[in-house]
Amino acid sequence: MAGRRNSPTLRRRRLSAELRAMRAQAGLTSAEATKRLNWSGGRLTKMERGEWTRPNPQNVRDLCDLYGATPQQREYLLELARRGREKGWWHEYRNMLSEDYTTLIGLEAEAATVLTFEPLMFHGLLQTIDYARAVMTNGPAELPEDVIEKRAAIRVERQKLLNGDDPLRLWAIVDEAALHRQIGGRDVLRDQLRHVLQVASEMPKVTIQVVPFAKGSHPGMSGAFAILEFPEPMDPDAAYTENLAGELMVEEPEDVARFKVGFQHLQGVALDPSDSMAAISAAAERL
Repeated sequence: MAGRRNSPTLRRRRLSAELRAMRAQAGLTSAEATKRLNWSGGRLTKMERGEWTRPNPQNVRDLCDLYGATPQQREYLLELARRGREKGWWHEYRNMLSEDYTTLIGLEAEAATVLTFEPLMFHGLLQTIDYARAVMTNGPAELPEDVIEKRAAIRVERQKLLNGDDPLRLWAIVDEAALHRQIGGRDVLRDQLRHVLQVASEMPKVTIQVVPFAKGSHPGMSGAFAILEFPEPMDPDAAYTENLAGELMVEEPEDVARFKVGFQHLQGVALDPSDSMAAISAAAERL
Protein backbone atom coordinates (compact mmCIF):
# COMPACT_ATOMS: atom_id res chain seq x y z
CA MET A 1 0.00 0.00 0.00
CA ALA A 2 1.17 3.52 -0.69
CA GLY A 3 2.11 5.74 2.22
CA ARG A 4 -0.69 6.78 4.50
CA ARG A 5 0.01 10.45 3.74
CA ASN A 6 0.32 10.11 0.00
CA SER A 7 -3.16 9.76 -1.46
CA PRO A 8 -3.64 11.31 -4.93
CA THR A 9 -7.36 11.57 -4.14
CA LEU A 10 -6.72 13.98 -1.29
CA ARG A 11 -4.23 15.97 -3.40
CA ARG A 12 -6.86 16.46 -6.12
CA ARG A 13 -9.47 17.41 -3.54
CA ARG A 14 -7.12 19.97 -1.98
CA LEU A 15 -6.19 21.37 -5.39
CA SER A 16 -9.85 21.87 -6.24
CA ALA A 17 -10.43 23.74 -2.98
CA GLU A 18 -7.38 25.96 -3.53
CA LEU A 19 -8.46 26.85 -7.06
CA ARG A 20 -11.97 27.75 -5.89
CA ALA A 21 -10.52 29.98 -3.18
CA MET A 22 -8.11 31.70 -5.57
CA ARG A 23 -10.84 32.44 -8.08
CA ALA A 24 -13.01 33.95 -5.36
CA GLN A 25 -10.09 36.04 -4.12
CA ALA A 26 -9.51 37.27 -7.68
CA GLY A 27 -13.14 38.42 -7.78
CA LEU A 28 -14.10 36.26 -10.75
CA THR A 29 -17.09 34.04 -11.34
CA SER A 30 -16.57 30.65 -12.92
CA ALA A 31 -18.16 31.90 -16.13
CA GLU A 32 -15.87 34.95 -16.26
CA ALA A 33 -12.73 32.89 -15.69
CA THR A 34 -13.81 30.39 -18.33
CA LYS A 35 -14.43 33.16 -20.85
CA ARG A 36 -11.06 34.82 -20.23
CA LEU A 37 -9.26 31.53 -20.76
CA ASN A 38 -11.39 30.69 -23.79
CA TRP A 39 -12.13 27.30 -22.27
CA SER A 40 -15.06 25.10 -23.11
CA GLY A 41 -18.00 25.39 -20.77
CA GLY A 42 -17.87 23.11 -17.74
CA ARG A 43 -14.11 22.52 -17.64
CA LEU A 44 -13.44 24.86 -14.72
CA THR A 45 -16.56 23.72 -12.88
CA LYS A 46 -15.40 20.11 -13.06
CA MET A 47 -11.93 21.08 -11.84
CA GLU A 48 -13.33 23.00 -8.88
CA ARG A 49 -15.65 20.14 -7.98
CA GLY A 50 -12.80 17.65 -8.06
CA GLU A 51 -14.32 15.78 -10.99
CA TRP A 52 -10.99 14.83 -12.49
CA THR A 53 -8.70 11.85 -12.29
CA ARG A 54 -5.49 13.36 -13.65
CA PRO A 55 -5.09 17.15 -13.22
CA ASN A 56 -3.59 18.91 -16.22
CA PRO A 57 -0.58 21.00 -15.04
CA GLN A 58 -0.99 23.40 -17.98
CA ASN A 59 -4.55 24.14 -16.91
CA VAL A 60 -3.25 24.90 -13.44
CA ARG A 61 -0.57 27.22 -14.88
CA ASP A 62 -3.21 29.06 -16.89
CA LEU A 63 -5.33 29.58 -13.79
CA CYS A 64 -2.33 30.75 -11.80
CA ASP A 65 -1.63 33.37 -14.49
CA LEU A 66 -5.25 34.48 -14.53
CA TYR A 67 -5.57 34.70 -10.75
CA GLY A 68 -2.20 36.39 -10.22
CA ALA A 69 -0.75 33.59 -8.11
CA THR A 70 2.52 34.23 -6.28
CA PRO A 71 5.53 32.05 -7.17
CA GLN A 72 5.01 30.13 -3.93
CA GLN A 73 1.31 29.53 -4.69
CA ARG A 74 2.14 28.44 -8.22
CA GLU A 75 4.76 25.96 -7.03
CA TYR A 76 2.40 24.54 -4.39
CA LEU A 77 -0.52 24.12 -6.81
CA LEU A 78 1.63 22.52 -9.48
CA GLU A 79 2.99 20.10 -6.91
CA LEU A 80 -0.58 19.19 -5.94
CA ALA A 81 -1.37 18.66 -9.62
CA ARG A 82 1.68 16.43 -10.14
CA ARG A 83 0.94 14.35 -7.06
CA GLY A 84 -2.74 14.27 -7.98
CA ARG A 85 -1.80 12.51 -11.21
CA GLU A 86 -0.24 9.58 -9.35
CA LYS A 87 -2.05 6.25 -9.10
CA GLY A 88 -3.19 4.85 -5.77
CA TRP A 89 -2.93 1.13 -5.04
CA TRP A 90 -6.65 0.85 -5.84
CA HIS A 91 -6.17 2.12 -9.42
CA GLU A 92 -6.04 -1.39 -10.89
CA TYR A 93 -9.53 -2.07 -9.49
CA ARG A 94 -11.11 1.19 -10.75
CA ASN A 95 -13.23 -0.49 -13.44
CA MET A 96 -15.13 -2.57 -10.90
CA LEU A 97 -15.71 0.15 -8.31
CA SER A 98 -17.96 3.20 -8.32
CA GLU A 99 -16.47 6.69 -8.35
CA ASP A 100 -17.73 7.41 -4.83
CA TYR A 101 -16.25 4.17 -3.51
CA THR A 102 -12.83 4.87 -5.01
CA THR A 103 -13.06 8.38 -3.53
CA LEU A 104 -13.78 6.78 -0.16
CA ILE A 105 -10.70 4.55 -0.42
CA GLY A 106 -8.53 7.48 -1.46
CA LEU A 107 -9.70 9.76 1.34
CA GLU A 108 -9.61 6.95 3.89
CA ALA A 109 -5.91 6.51 3.09
CA GLU A 110 -5.11 9.92 4.58
CA ALA A 111 -7.82 10.34 7.19
CA ALA A 112 -6.70 10.72 10.78
CA THR A 113 -9.92 9.20 12.14
CA VAL A 114 -12.80 7.18 10.72
CA LEU A 115 -16.05 7.00 12.70
CA THR A 116 -18.45 4.31 11.53
CA PHE A 117 -21.86 2.90 12.32
CA GLU A 118 -23.20 -0.38 10.95
CA PRO A 119 -26.67 -1.69 11.81
CA LEU A 120 -26.41 -5.24 10.46
CA MET A 121 -22.77 -6.26 9.99
CA PHE A 122 -19.23 -5.31 10.91
CA HIS A 123 -17.54 -2.52 9.01
CA GLY A 124 -15.23 -3.43 6.11
CA LEU A 125 -12.13 -2.34 8.04
CA LEU A 126 -12.95 -5.04 10.61
CA GLN A 127 -14.04 -7.90 8.36
CA THR A 128 -12.22 -11.19 7.91
CA ILE A 129 -11.86 -12.20 4.28
CA ASP A 130 -14.37 -15.06 4.68
CA TYR A 131 -16.90 -12.70 6.24
CA ALA A 132 -16.29 -10.17 3.46
CA ARG A 133 -16.83 -12.84 0.81
CA ALA A 134 -20.08 -13.90 2.44
CA VAL A 135 -21.33 -10.30 2.66
CA MET A 136 -20.75 -9.80 -1.05
CA THR A 137 -21.92 -13.25 -2.14
CA ASN A 138 -25.34 -12.74 -0.62
CA GLY A 139 -25.53 -8.99 -1.11
CA PRO A 140 -27.95 -7.03 -3.32
CA ALA A 141 -25.65 -7.18 -6.37
CA GLU A 142 -25.18 -10.45 -8.23
CA LEU A 143 -21.40 -10.52 -8.58
CA PRO A 144 -19.30 -13.18 -10.33
CA GLU A 145 -16.88 -15.11 -8.16
CA ASP A 146 -13.76 -13.42 -9.53
CA VAL A 147 -15.17 -9.98 -8.78
CA ILE A 148 -16.05 -11.05 -5.25
CA GLU A 149 -12.48 -12.25 -4.71
CA LYS A 150 -11.05 -8.97 -5.97
CA ARG A 151 -13.40 -6.90 -3.84
CA ALA A 152 -12.57 -8.99 -0.79
CA ALA A 153 -8.88 -8.41 -1.51
CA ILE A 154 -9.53 -4.66 -1.67
CA ARG A 155 -11.22 -4.79 1.71
CA VAL A 156 -8.26 -6.62 3.26
CA GLU A 157 -5.82 -4.14 1.68
CA ARG A 158 -7.72 -1.24 3.23
CA GLN A 159 -7.27 -2.81 6.66
CA LYS A 160 -3.52 -2.17 6.51
CA LEU A 161 -4.37 1.39 7.52
CA LEU A 162 -4.88 0.08 11.06
CA ASN A 163 -1.22 -0.96 11.32
CA GLY A 164 2.11 0.80 10.93
CA ASP A 165 3.81 3.78 12.48
CA ASP A 166 0.87 6.12 11.97
CA PRO A 167 -2.26 3.94 12.17
CA LEU A 168 -5.73 5.13 11.40
CA ARG A 169 -7.91 5.92 14.41
CA LEU A 170 -11.06 3.80 14.00
CA TRP A 171 -14.14 4.18 16.19
CA ALA A 172 -16.70 1.63 15.07
CA ILE A 173 -20.21 1.37 16.50
CA VAL A 174 -22.30 -1.63 15.55
CA ASP A 175 -25.84 -2.66 16.36
CA GLU A 176 -26.20 -5.85 18.40
CA ALA A 177 -27.79 -7.48 15.34
CA ALA A 178 -24.31 -7.85 13.81
CA LEU A 179 -23.26 -10.08 16.72
CA HIS A 180 -25.94 -12.64 15.87
CA ARG A 181 -26.53 -12.43 12.12
CA GLN A 182 -24.82 -15.55 10.78
CA ILE A 183 -23.33 -14.07 7.64
CA GLY A 184 -21.47 -16.97 6.05
CA GLY A 185 -22.69 -19.38 8.72
CA ARG A 186 -21.84 -20.08 12.36
CA ASP A 187 -18.13 -20.72 11.85
CA VAL A 188 -17.57 -17.60 9.76
CA LEU A 189 -19.42 -15.43 12.28
CA ARG A 190 -17.52 -16.98 15.19
CA ASP A 191 -14.21 -16.24 13.50
CA GLN A 192 -15.40 -12.74 12.71
CA LEU A 193 -16.31 -12.03 16.33
CA ARG A 194 -12.97 -13.36 17.54
CA HIS A 195 -11.20 -11.23 14.95
CA VAL A 196 -12.97 -8.11 16.21
CA LEU A 197 -11.94 -8.95 19.77
CA GLN A 198 -8.34 -9.42 18.69
CA VAL A 199 -8.21 -6.17 16.74
CA ALA A 200 -9.71 -4.21 19.61
CA SER A 201 -7.27 -5.71 22.13
CA GLU A 202 -4.11 -5.38 20.02
CA MET A 203 -4.68 -2.03 18.32
CA PRO A 204 -4.99 0.87 20.78
CA LYS A 205 -6.40 3.21 18.14
CA VAL A 206 -9.39 0.94 17.47
CA THR A 207 -12.49 1.42 19.61
CA ILE A 208 -15.62 -0.70 19.20
CA GLN A 209 -19.03 -0.16 20.77
CA VAL A 210 -22.22 -2.18 20.55
CA VAL A 211 -25.73 -0.70 20.63
CA PRO A 212 -27.82 -3.27 22.54
CA PHE A 213 -31.30 -4.29 21.46
CA ALA A 214 -32.60 -3.02 24.80
CA LYS A 215 -31.97 0.57 23.72
CA GLY A 216 -34.81 0.34 21.21
CA SER A 217 -34.82 2.99 18.49
CA HIS A 218 -31.69 5.06 17.97
CA PRO A 219 -30.18 7.57 15.49
CA GLY A 220 -28.51 4.84 13.43
CA MET A 221 -31.72 3.17 12.31
CA SER A 222 -31.66 5.09 9.05
CA GLY A 223 -28.63 3.11 7.90
CA ALA A 224 -24.87 2.67 7.87
CA PHE A 225 -22.45 5.57 7.48
CA ALA A 226 -18.84 6.56 7.95
CA ILE A 227 -17.28 9.91 8.82
CA LEU A 228 -13.73 10.71 7.72
CA GLU A 229 -11.80 13.29 9.73
CA PHE A 230 -8.54 14.75 8.44
CA PRO A 231 -5.46 16.07 10.28
CA GLU A 232 -5.10 19.26 8.22
CA PRO A 233 -7.61 22.14 8.56
CA MET A 234 -7.45 22.69 4.77
CA ASP A 235 -8.96 19.22 4.25
CA PRO A 236 -12.62 19.33 5.33
CA ASP A 237 -14.15 16.23 6.86
CA ALA A 238 -16.44 14.05 4.76
CA ALA A 239 -19.11 11.40 5.25
CA TYR A 240 -19.98 8.31 3.23
CA THR A 241 -23.14 6.26 3.10
CA GLU A 242 -24.57 3.61 0.81
CA ASN A 243 -27.79 1.73 0.16
CA LEU A 244 -29.55 -0.02 -2.72
CA ALA A 245 -29.58 3.24 -4.67
CA GLY A 246 -25.78 3.39 -4.57
CA GLU A 247 -22.96 5.09 -2.72
CA LEU A 248 -22.88 8.73 -1.70
CA MET A 249 -19.90 10.84 -0.62
CA VAL A 250 -21.09 13.82 1.43
CA GLU A 251 -18.76 16.83 1.67
CA GLU A 252 -20.88 19.88 2.46
CA PRO A 253 -19.99 20.93 6.05
CA GLU A 254 -23.60 21.24 7.21
CA ASP A 255 -24.40 17.76 5.91
CA VAL A 256 -21.31 16.21 7.49
CA ALA A 257 -22.26 17.91 10.76
CA ARG A 258 -25.56 16.01 10.82
CA PHE A 259 -23.70 12.70 10.59
CA LYS A 260 -21.42 13.80 13.44
CA VAL A 261 -24.37 14.65 15.67
CA GLY A 262 -25.89 11.24 14.92
CA PHE A 263 -22.63 9.51 15.77
CA GLN A 264 -22.37 11.37 19.07
CA HIS A 265 -25.87 10.21 20.01
CA LEU A 266 -24.92 6.64 19.10
CA GLN A 267 -21.87 6.84 21.36
CA GLY A 268 -24.23 7.78 24.17
CA VAL A 269 -26.67 4.89 23.71
CA ALA A 270 -24.05 2.20 23.00
CA LEU A 271 -22.38 0.06 25.63
CA ASP A 272 -19.00 1.36 26.72
CA PRO A 273 -16.02 -0.31 24.99
CA SER A 274 -15.35 -2.75 27.85
CA ASP A 275 -18.96 -3.93 28.06
CA SER A 276 -19.07 -4.09 24.27
CA MET A 277 -16.11 -6.48 24.23
CA ALA A 278 -17.86 -8.61 26.83
CA ALA A 279 -21.01 -8.74 24.68
CA ILE A 280 -19.02 -9.73 21.59
CA SER A 281 -17.12 -12.39 23.55
CA ALA A 282 -20.35 -13.84 24.93
CA ALA A 283 -21.87 -13.97 21.45
CA ALA A 284 -18.82 -15.84 20.14
CA GLU A 285 -19.02 -18.34 22.97
CA ARG A 286 -22.65 -19.11 22.17
CA LEU A 287 -21.81 -20.14 18.58
